[in-house]
Amino acid sequence: MPFPGKALDCNATILFINPVKTIANLVHEPGPYSSFSLEEISIPEPAADEVLLKHRAIGVNFIDTYFRSGLYPYPEPPPIIPGSEACAEVIETGSEVTDLKVGDRVAYTGGYGSYCHHRIMKADRVVKLPETVSDEVAAASMVKGLTAHYLLHGTFKVKPGDTILFHAAAGGVGLFAGQWADYLGATIIGTVGSGEKAELALANGYHHVINYEEENFVDRVMEITDGSGVEVAYDSVGQDTYPHSLKCVKRLGMWVPFGQSSGPIQNFQLKDLVAHGSLFTTRPTLFDYVATREALVAACDSLFGMLENGHINVSINQRFKLEEAALVHELLENRQTKGSTVMFIS
Repeated sequence: MPFPGKALDCNATILFINPVKTIANLVHEPGPYSSFSLEEISIPEPAADEVLLKHRAIGVNFIDTYFRSGLYPYPEPPPIIPGSEACAEVIETGSEVTDLKVGDRVAYTGGYGSYCHHRIMKADRVVKLPETVSDEVAAASMVKGLTAHYLLHGTFKVKPGDTILFHAAAGGVGLFAGQWADYLGATIIGTVGSGEKAELALANGYHHVINYEEENFVDRVMEITDGSGVEVAYDSVGQDTYPHSLKCVKRLGMWVPFGQSSGPIQNFQLKDLVAHGSLFTTRPTLFDYVATREALVAACDSLFGMLENGHINVSINQRFKLEEAALVHELLENRQTKGSTVMFIS
């Protein structure tokens, strides 16, 4: 239903009741995956520096569950529309927008707001798509592909000869990272939770895959590296892998916790870095690495180039309708997905 006289904030754009109606999956208060409510809302004409987009495919990421559940606090009072990436068509532009036009096929990533048919976006957060990158690949690549880019090129600059550890190797980011790190000349060790996921990781750039249901990943990493450890350990799992990941990193190496699918780390202390060899650590997030228009475009150019040249192939293993968002989140939270998940407008 519309919200007469009410404003709805979506990624810092205030949506007042006005001409265009759209369907959105709202969350009125933090809660379980059953919290979604498919409703009709109204959105305005784009402001001078904005564009009105019609979604073609919507990417799904684990971070979406953090916003829905309240693990990450809402930047504004609810309701919110989750979702942080999509492929779309420009259907209207603001008066000051010069580098985008009606009909352009574009993609974006931004805090939240993509679980809907239409939305307003700042034009400087939207990038044009090459013809060779399909709608669903674009929708599945903006968050996960750009995350792999900043992890491998920014947080720690992976170079030929490096050995890296990547948890959740068969997840969306993990599959991008495996292929990209292999292209960079690194040796990649991945961890997974099943034999099926191990096969998927091995087909996507990983040289060694550890099934943590069957092996102790610390012991196996040290065996693979002849006791020296890895230059960097990338960890999106969180509490279940801490502090064990630190034991896999060589002296003066880096531990990069960039997610928390098993829950936030509760017991980290700086002295732990000393105990494991004066390690470095950081808690990075994508949006700091693409905070400027120039950084966003440069990262997208690198990502699209990898996709166009076939250096990265995107595994889209789950496809759903927008109205199935609750089921999608249930599968994500129970670790029952592999690779990327995309939702379409029915």
